[in-house]
Amino acid sequence: MRVTVCQMRDDPQGLSEDWTVLVNHVQQHKSDLVLLPEMPFAPWVMLDNQVSTQRWMEFVRQHDEWMQRLPELSPAVVFATRPAILNGRWLNEAFLWDAQSGYRAVHHKTYLPDEPGFWEATWYDRGPVQFIPTNTCFGKVGFLVCTEIWFTEHARNFARQGVRILLSPRATEKATTAKWVMGGRVAAVMSGAYCLSSNRCGPSGAGFDWGGSGWIAEPDQGDLLATTSDTHPFITIEIDLSKADQAKQGYPRYVKE
Repeated sequence: MRVTVCQMRDDPQGLSEDWTVLVNHVQQHKSDLVLLPEMPFAPWVMLDNQVSTQRWMEFVRQHDEWMQRLPELSPAVVFATRPAILNGRWLNEAFLWDAQSGYRAVHHKTYLPDEPGFWEATWYDRGPVQFIPTNTCFGKVGFLVCTEIWFTEHARNFARQGVRILLSPRATEKATTAKWVMGGRVAAVMSGAYCLSSNRCGPSGAGFDWGGSGWIAEPDQGDLLATTSDTHPFITIEIDLSKADQAKQGYPRYVKE
C-alpha cells in the first residue's frame, strides 16, 4: 500500500497553498492513506493560556469548514485530529475519513502538555485512557497523538493487539525535532508497526517555528524510510504490511511481561 505523510503551514494562506499541492501529490502518487498533522486546519489556539469560548468555537468552525474538503484526497483514507465538542467537553479528537463511510471518531487525546506554546491541558479536556485499535481496510491501526508517543506502554499494547500502522499526528517545534524522531522510531520498534507522523511547519506566531519532519519508520528496527523537509513537504512510499505482521514475532515484541 502507498502511504503519505506531510508537513503543513497553519496560517490561512500557507495552509491553502499547501493543501493544493498535497491534493495534487496524493492524486499523482495514488496514495491509499494520508496522515495530516495534529488539528491542522487553523492557527494553533493553545499558544497562550487565555482560554476563550469564542476562540475555541472559531477553532472548531475553521476545522468544520476544512473537513468538507477531505473528499479532494479521495480515494485515500485520511487520518488526523480536530478540535471537537462532545457533551459539553472540549476535546482533541482523532478520526479517520473515507469516501465509503465518511467521518469516524476513534480516539480522544489523553496525555496533554501544559507549558508556554502548548497550553493544551488548560484549553481542553483530557480523553479517557483508551488506546483501542481501529479496524480499517488495511488492518488494525492505532493512534498515539503527539505527547502520547512518550507513553510507550501503549505502543507495546498495540503490538499485542496486532496493530500494523501507528499514527502520530503532531504539533511540535523545530528545536525538539531530533527528540521526536527518536520517539517515533522507538514507538515503531515497541509496536512492531509502521510508525507514521505528520507535523505543522513554518512560524508559529509565538516566537518559535514548527518542526515539520514528518516521518515513516519501519516496524522491526525502527529505521526511517522517509522524512519530510522544507523542500519535500509531502512524501509517499510503498510499504509492505506483512513486515509489520512478521515484526510482532521478533525482539522485543515477543517478550512476555
